[in-house]
Amino acid sequence: MTLITNSETTRIALKLAYIGDRYHGFQIQSNAYAVETEIFASLREAGIASDIKELREARYSRSARTDTGVHAFGQVIAFDTESGFGDLLSRIINSRLPDDIWVWAYAEVPPGFNARRDAISREYRYFLYDRGYNIGSMRDSASLLTGRHDFLNFTKAREDTVKTIDRITMHERNGFIIIDVAAQSFLWNMVRRIVSALELIGESTRDRDWLWGLLNFADHADVECQGPKPAPAYGLVLRNVVFDGVEWSEDHYSKRRMKEAFSEMMVRHDVMKEIYFDSDSGL
Repeated sequence: MTLITNSETTRIALKLAYIGDRYHGFQIQSNAYAVETEIFASLREAGIASDIKELREARYSRSARTDTGVHAFGQVIAFDTESGFGDLLSRIINSRLPDDIWVWAYAEVPPGFNARRDAISREYRYFLYDRGYNIGSMRDSASLLTGRHDFLNFTKAREDTVKTIDRITMHERNGFIIIDVAAQSFLWNMVRRIVSALELIGESTRDRDWLWGLLNFADHADVECQGPKPAPAYGLVLRNVVFDGVEWSEDHYSKRRMKEAFSEMMVRHDVMKEIYFDSDSGL
């Protein structure tokens, strides 16, 4: 199968899940190991694309560029391909991927579909270990962040820093405070810095007025406006990317295998935790 761009091609989108621990982000880089490194290798081995140049000719696009160590359950890629594999494409690609990356849904999309530009919402979830935080104060302060603001103090990016957050919600589960943030687009490190700010408020190191000052720094010169450092990457998940009119066909077999593989990884982490805290180990 060869990727070409003519009237005989079909444009497809794939949903991906991955554990980001081993990767320097999602986007392929010349000097680092990224999730796309494995994705492109799988496409090459499956005969779908021989190289990156061919993918560019197929108008390859991605919905988000997650940072080093960040995970995803709803990353989306799209490209042109000859029709023929259909729903089996996810299994063909998965058979050549490591166990920490999985394709689990497929959709045929319009010829002009772009996974980045056509996204109407991106949803991130952060798992914050609860060290006794005041979740009421965190929720109250989080309400300030919704709507359109200048998030200059929540990024090191130098592009337009004005963004609109659609919603922030949080709930407690199994010893964690789970923070969900949704917007059409985000700045570099923006979600992780928001989490850090809310954590500081939850531990009473900072307060609501401080957060308001970070958002309205031009009008509050008397308020200390030093933005927070980003929260650790390992707690962040790109949970979903939403598009108008895209009908996803889930591969339930691949989804089950993905959950089994992820579960095995989590068991390993639990075992290593017990070894570390075992009093007989001398640690």
